[in-house]
Amino acid sequence: METVVSGIRPTGNLHLGNYFGAVKSFLQMQNEYNCFFFIADWHSLTTHPRPENIRNSAKTILAEYLACGIDPEKATIYIQSDVREVAELYLYLNMNAGIGELMRTTSFKDKARQMLHIDRVNTAEGDVEKEIFNEGNRHSVNAGLLTYPTLMAADIIIHKAVKVPVGKDQEQNMEMARRFARRFNSTYEVEFFPEPASFHLTEKAVKVPGLDGSGKMGKSEGNAIYLIDDEKAIKKKVMKAVTDAGPTEPNSVKPEPIANLFAMMDIVSTKDTYDYFNEKYNNCEIRYGDLKKQLAEDINNFCAPIRERILDIRSNEEYMEKVARMGAEKASASAAKTLAEVREIIGFRPY
Repeated sequence: METVVSGIRPTGNLHLGNYFGAVKSFLQMQNEYNCFFFIADWHSLTTHPRPENIRNSAKTILAEYLACGIDPEKATIYIQSDVREVAELYLYLNMNAGIGELMRTTSFKDKARQMLHIDRVNTAEGDVEKEIFNEGNRHSVNAGLLTYPTLMAADIIIHKAVKVPVGKDQEQNMEMARRFARRFNSTYEVEFFPEPASFHLTEKAVKVPGLDGSGKMGKSEGNAIYLIDDEKAIKKKVMKAVTDAGPTEPNSVKPEPIANLFAMMDIVSTKDTYDYFNEKYNNCEIRYGDLKKQLAEDINNFCAPIRERILDIRSNEEYMEKVARMGAEKASASAAKTLAEVREIIGFRPY
C-alpha cells in the first residue's frame, strides 16, 4: 500500500472543520493506505508552550483522534517527539536548505510580520515594510519558525510517504518538501526519497465555514464548534451566528453569512431538513431563529457520541499510554530504517 503521512499541531481541541476537512477522510484512508498520523508537538515549540501544556495538548489530540474512529491497529498514530530519528533527518535537510528560500516562504513571512508587528507604509520611495519591534519580540521569531518547512519535510519523507493530505495553505510547504527530497537525491546521486504529492481523498475538499459570517472555521478565528462542546455551548454559539434581515425577493442569492449557515446545515443535517429551510428562504418565509435551533440540535446530535467517547478515552490513561507507545514503536521502526540508509548514503558510520 502507498504510504500517507499527516500531522496536526496540538494547539487545542479538534473542531467540526478538522473533522469534516480531514479526520473523516482519515477514517477511509486507514483502510486503503499505510497511514501515519502524528501529533506535531515539536512544531508547537515555535510558540513556546509550557511543558504541562505540551503533554496535555498531545493527549487531547490523541484522545480525540481515537474517539473519531482512527484505529491504532490500522493506522500508526504517534507523537512526533517520540520518534527521535525525525530530528536527525531534520538536521541533514537543514544542511542542504538555503536561508534565502526559507525566508521567502509565505508562512514564515506572515508569522514573522505578526510577531514583529511589521507594517507596510507609503514613502517617497514607494510602498515598503517598516519594522516596529523591541528587544522582546525581536527574539520571538525563532529559528524553528524559519526552518518549519524542513521539519515538515522530515516528518513526511522519513516514512517515504508519497501522499500528504493538506489544505491550500500548506501547498508551498509541500513544494518545499518535494524540493528537499529532490535535492537530497541529486546531492548524493541516488534515487532514494520519493517526491510526496498533496492530495484529497475526494475530488473537492470540504470547507466548513465559521459562524462569524465569513471565512472557514478555525481555532485562531474564534468561530469554531469543537467536538468536545456540550449541548449548551453548541446552542449558544449557533444562536449567536451572524444573520441579516432576511430575503426581500424570492430565490435571492444568499449573502455569505447566510450561505455559511446553510453550508453547515448541508454537512450535519438531513437532506429533508436542508430542503425545508432552503425552500423557506427562497419563498422569503425564513425564520432564522428556527433555522438556528434546528442547526444547533443537529450539530449536537452529531457531536454527542464523539464527545462521550472523548471523555471516556481521556479518562483511561492506561489505554492512551498503550496506544502512544504502540504508535511510537511502529513509527520509530519505519523511521530508523530510513535513517540508517540516509546515514550510509551521506557517509556516516551506522549506529
